[in-house]
Amino acid sequence: MSSPANASARHATDVYAHYPSLTDRTVLITGGATGIGASFVEHFAAQGARVAFFDIDETAGEALADELGDSRHKPLFARCDVTDIDALQKAIADVRAALGPLAVLVNNAANDKRHKIADVTPQSFDAGIAVNVRHQFFAAQAVVDDMKTARGGSIINLGSISWMLKNGNYPVYVMAKSAVQGLTRGLARDLGAFGIRVNSLVPGWVMTEKQKRLWLDDAGRRAIKEGQCIDAELMPDDLARMALFLAADDSRMITAQDMIVDGGWA
Repeated sequence: MSSPANASARHATDVYAHYPSLTDRTVLITGGATGIGASFVEHFAAQGARVAFFDIDETAGEALADELGDSRHKPLFARCDVTDIDALQKAIADVRAALGPLAVLVNNAANDKRHKIADVTPQSFDAGIAVNVRHQFFAAQAVVDDMKTARGGSIINLGSISWMLKNGNYPVYVMAKSAVQGLTRGLARDLGAFGIRVNSLVPGWVMTEKQKRLWLDDAGRRAIKEGQCIDAELMPDDLARMALFLAADDSRMITAQDMIVDGGWA
């Protein structure tokens, strides 16, 4: 279940921007059951979009979909392990059959599990690449025909400032997230002729429940305070509002860009 703060995000259109171009638009979000992804689901649903989202956390995913059942379109949840490319492609085809052609893809799924250089094996290396960047390419590949037919669309790849800050203690994650920038730019060039925009949404240290539970300690809070220009907590909703802008027609001439939302840290 999303937190009360995130649950209220679906009513954010009372205060923040409303994007008419997102109404009834089919949006797919990976890793959408909790954290930043759940905020994406809530905000796009509040805009009247037809939202589908994938996650391996079936309990949280179904609960979030039920919680947002009073939206213009109840979000469609499907359990999907995005590292299984066959399953990912089938799940995207199922979304298309249920909600119509895909107009927006938010490649959010990731895992920033900490690990030491000495502990990395070929298997764990491949697993880190699979969950943090490989699926972004194959999800994009699976939706581009819809967007080409529509002569437009938006692909939003989630990056990270971790590699910009030269963070340690999770080298495979940092490498994978740096690769998102290259993926975004390459896709943007190839797809721009069809009116398809591809951008990276790059978060700083976002205060999700997972981050606070596993890794945020006094040293982390000091690092945030010293690193960010804005002395305030970076929240999932802050990322969601940028995603809405990148998905909407308001950003029609923005592509191949890194949109950094980090309070001025990187």
